[in-house]
Amino acid sequence: MRFGIIGCGRISPEHLRAIDEHDSANLIACADIDAAKANTVAGQTGCTAYTDYREMLAAHTEIDVVSVLTPSGLHPEQAIDVMEQFGRHVIVEKPMALDPADADRMIASAQRSGVKLFVVKQNRYNRPVVRLREAMEAGRFGRILMGTVRVRWMRDQAYYDLADWRGTKRLDGGVLSNQAIHHLDLLLWMLGEPVSVFARTERYLVDIEAEDTAVAIVKFASGATGVIEATTACRPDDLEGSLSILGERGSVEISGIAVNELRHWRFTDSEPGEEEQLRTTLGEAPESVYGFGHGRYIDAVIQSLTSDTPGPVDGTEGRRSIELLHAIYSSAEKGTEVLI
Repeated sequence: MRFGIIGCGRISPEHLRAIDEHDSANLIACADIDAAKANTVAGQTGCTAYTDYREMLAAHTEIDVVSVLTPSGLHPEQAIDVMEQFGRHVIVEKPMALDPADADRMIASAQRSGVKLFVVKQNRYNRPVVRLREAMEAGRFGRILMGTVRVRWMRDQAYYDLADWRGTKRLDGGVLSNQAIHHLDLLLWMLGEPVSVFARTERYLVDIEAEDTAVAIVKFASGATGVIEATTACRPDDLEGSLSILGERGSVEISGIAVNELRHWRFTDSEPGEEEQLRTTLGEAPESVYGFGHGRYIDAVIQSLTSDTPGPVDGTEGRRSIELLHAIYSSAEKGTEVLI
C-alpha cells in the first residue's frame, strides 16, 4: 500500500513510524508548505518532498492512500480535494472537521468518488480499551450507569506559540476539539447515542482564542450519564488521559497518560486473579500521549483497503464525535442544556 502524507508537523512521526513498521506499506512522497519540514521527512524516509500536495499527487499516480495531517480547519477542503480531484483514499487525523456540516461534505465526497475515508481514532486500539469493549459486548456490565473521560494534560503558551493557527477557532479549536476529541469518541463508542448535553468552557492559563478547560454532562439514549473533563491547564506536566465505565454488575477504569493503563477491573462474575492477570498482559507505557495505537490503526486501514472490507473508523463514525463537540460548544455558549 503506497502512501502520501500532507502535513509534516507534530503528529507526522507517529504516521511515519506506523508506515515504516508495516511490511505492506511504503511512503512514496510527503508535502508541507514549510519546505524544511518536508525535506526533513524526506531525508528520514527516502521519500520525495513537495511544498504543494497537488503537485505531489499529480506526479505520483501510484499513491493509493493519502494521510491528511494538517491543521484541523484545513481537513475538509484538503480531504475533499484529494478524494474528488485525485481519486485517492484518505486517512484524516482528528478531528476530521470542526463542524458537522463539513464532516457531511467529506462523507458525501467519499461516496461520490468511490474511495474510502478513514478518521484516525487510535485509542480504540489500545489493548485495555479493546478488552473493555469486548466485556461490554459480552454484557458483563449489565445496565451501564455512567461513563467518564478525563484529559488532564499540559499545554503551555510555548506550545500554542509554535504556530499562529494553534488555539484558533477556525483552524484548531481548544482542548475539546484538539486533545479530548479521542476521548469523546471513546465515550460515544462505549455508551451509544447521546441525546443532550450541558457544558461549560473556560480559558485559564494561556492566551488563545479557544478554551483550555471544559466540563460537560451528557445524557445518553440508554439512560446512562456521561461525564467529560478536559483541560490543557494541568501543571507542571501531563497527569492522565482516562476512561471509566460503571455498570450494575461491574466497573472498569483505564488511565495512564493515553488511556493505556488498566487501573481497575472488577465484575460480579470476575474469576480469581482476573484483574491482576489483565493488568500484566494489557498494560502499556507509552512515552507520549499519542500511545501505540497508530500502528494498529494503519494496519486496520491496510486490511480494509486490500480486502475491500469496512474500515476501522469511517467518516460516518468519525462524525459522531464532531456532532457531540458542536453540541458541547453550543451549550457552553448558551449556558443551557442542548438537545443533540
